[in-house]
Amino acid sequence: MSFKRTSYLAAAAAVLGLAGEAHAADNLTLQLKWVTQGQFAGYYVAQDKGFYKDAGLDVTIKPGGPDIAPEQVIAAGGADVIVDWMPAALAAREKGEPLVNIAQIFEKSAQMTTCRADTGIKTPADFKGKTIGVWFGGNEYPFLTWMNKLGYTYEGASPNVTLLKQGFNVDPLLQKQADCIATMVYNEYHQILESGQLKKADLVTFKWQDQGIGMLEDGLYTTEAELKDPKKADALARFVKASIKGWEYVAAHQDETVAIILKNDTTGAQTKEHQTTMVQEIVPLLEGSKGVGYLDPADYKRTVQILLDNKVLTTEPKGAWTHKIYDAATKP
Repeated sequence: MSFKRTSYLAAAAAVLGLAGEAHAADNLTLQLKWVTQGQFAGYYVAQDKGFYKDAGLDVTIKPGGPDIAPEQVIAAGGADVIVDWMPAALAAREKGEPLVNIAQIFEKSAQMTTCRADTGIKTPADFKGKTIGVWFGGNEYPFLTWMNKLGYTYEGASPNVTLLKQGFNVDPLLQKQADCIATMVYNEYHQILESGQLKKADLVTFKWQDQGIGMLEDGLYTTEAELKDPKKADALARFVKASIKGWEYVAAHQDETVAIILKNDTTGAQTKEHQTTMVQEIVPLLEGSKGVGYLDPADYKRTVQILLDNKVLTTEPKGAWTHKIYDAATKP
């Protein structure tokens, strides 16, 4: 083989190599807020159906758990984007972790207070003298705002309402340790029904969204540093676009979605029954004013005001959200 031909082949190989690099998938790591379940169906569906791959992405999905704080994971460089609730993200931002909301997947709050009907509770006016389970660690603030609006005391020697620090289970209601407990519309509420001890007719529910205290929950967050990098911002826009496609697929193919969830549950803890109801309950949470992923500024302001009222935040955040990634993801 001549030197000229060898050089030509080497040059061609180099060009092909560079082209391969240019089209190599961008790696992104997503940290979930909780374990593998229907709450995160859109991301698993986008992975399973090849939506991320089609967007030129190689996405790693990391499940969460009781000992995993997504804000800490991304701060340590363990993720490029996280699923988080806005109160936790804004609190972390005030403490110096510059998290930014780039898409709001759940447009409505899924939190509820669920009571036993045999306690006589029919309206919030019946809470006086009752024991109510509440999740703490940041989840209590909407509830405390609710109590303040109602004029109920919950501290001191003789409070109007006794608060029970609730774990992530429904035992206090089943065992009559509390008259009401905190539940998610897509999770704990159905755990109560699946226990077989109580039926829907035995329960009275108060959705926090309906009470005007619903804060924004599952959203996608990255850091200011990631957004300043044009290449990473482009990858994040493609990620959001593929994730939105995943969630839209969830809404249209719920049975298939459940199968995908169960396939990705390496613990074997999830059941078809529970994941079916979870997906059914989650789909309505996606419905917003401009489609899946759009952060409504009014909902953001309501969440911030609740946190300010409860002194979780000392000042109103600046730069805590952007529509730039969502706009890039949804442009025609």
